[in-house]
Amino acid sequence: MKFLKRFRGRTLLFLAVVGPGIITANVDNDAGGILTYSQAGAQYGFLLLWTMIPITLALIVVQEMSARMGAVTGKGLSDLIREEFGLRITFLMMLGILITNFGNVVTEFIGIATSLELFGLSRYVTVPICAVIVWLIVVKGQYKSVEKIFLAASFFYITYIFAGALAHPAWKVATAATFKPPEWARFREQTYLYMVIGVVGTTIAPWMQFYLQASVVEKGVTRRGLHASRWDVIVGCIFTDVVAWFIIVACAATLYVHGFRDIKYAADAAQALKPLAGQYAYILFAVGLFNASLFAASILPLSTAYTVCEGLGFESGVDKRFGEAPFFYWLYTLLIVAGGAVLLIPGLPLVKIAVLSQVVNGIVLPFVLIFMLLLINKKELMGEYVNSRLFNAVAWLTTIVMVGLTLGYFWSLRK
Repeated sequence: MKFLKRFRGRTLLFLAVVGPGIITANVDNDAGGILTYSQAGAQYGFLLLWTMIPITLALIVVQEMSARMGAVTGKGLSDLIREEFGLRITFLMMLGILITNFGNVVTEFIGIATSLELFGLSRYVTVPICAVIVWLIVVKGQYKSVEKIFLAASFFYITYIFAGALAHPAWKVATAATFKPPEWARFREQTYLYMVIGVVGTTIAPWMQFYLQASVVEKGVTRRGLHASRWDVIVGCIFTDVVAWFIIVACAATLYVHGFRDIKYAADAAQALKPLAGQYAYILFAVGLFNASLFAASILPLSTAYTVCEGLGFESGVDKRFGEAPFFYWLYTLLIVAGGAVLLIPGLPLVKIAVLSQVVNGIVLPFVLIFMLLLINKKELMGEYVNSRLFNAVAWLTTIVMVGLTLGYFWSLRK
């Protein structure tokens, strides 16, 4: 009986705090992520699957750090950066995040437009309609209702697992490639390094840490719910990277094998899957892309608004009315309008914008991680909840590796 009561209590506590970790991790598989994973599979087959295990471990550590800081301090990440490092550094960080995230927002509308074009719908109709839907969900909703919508959207990512299975990959080869990195010569290739940075950048995006911590604070998670919050993070991180693995596998087993190496949009992967893996795989991939893009088009501007408002000291939060947090809602509105409008301008290199936004994520990530590590190891701020040696080792190693990959890529441009 005691066991059942304890189990029931822990289950109820988990359900009370579940949401931020799962939602944040799953938004990770947005249009830019799907495009990056699709290109990874189409261009290199199974040769990038080895990144999934170390990336998942790093993602769990980084996301847990964000959730822990939010629960212990009751403050968002940009709020802590402003308090601990001053307004000038915070302003520069917010400017960098704003520019980086805007590229990501544009990418989400690229995903919305191209996924619905697969079903014969014009972007000049779908983009404005979806922009209004995204705006209404957040501006007119309360935190609990908005969170439920986002959680429901998270489970639609299972379509990619089915799409990957329908592609009938060489399971033994894919499994072996997951545990075995390629030969060292690959890391001297400029395009391979670019793709590795993109895969890491789209999986551990800087905006995620700001959004997760802000969500934990707004949800009211405290130290008491920290254990359950950790499981929320772990479940979300594992699920999102399993989905990423299946996207790479699906494209490697079909596009790479049949010589379709040039993925211009994430929708191209769905289109190419149709004759190679069948009608169902095509539909599942296309529907998954639309869900991911619409989902992320809601979260990314929201994350940016949270980050900038916290950093500059403005009121923010979905539970506040428009009049109570005008800067928060106007910034959110501006990002959606501008992100959708860019897509309607003819002749822009949308593909380059989409891929570049993910690579920029990877380049910016070390700066965010350094701030996080300095904050979470402050005894006066975190008390007994400072990082363990293991978490510090993983987080610092992730930072050093990303700096090394970035320097290696820029060095390769000289050749």
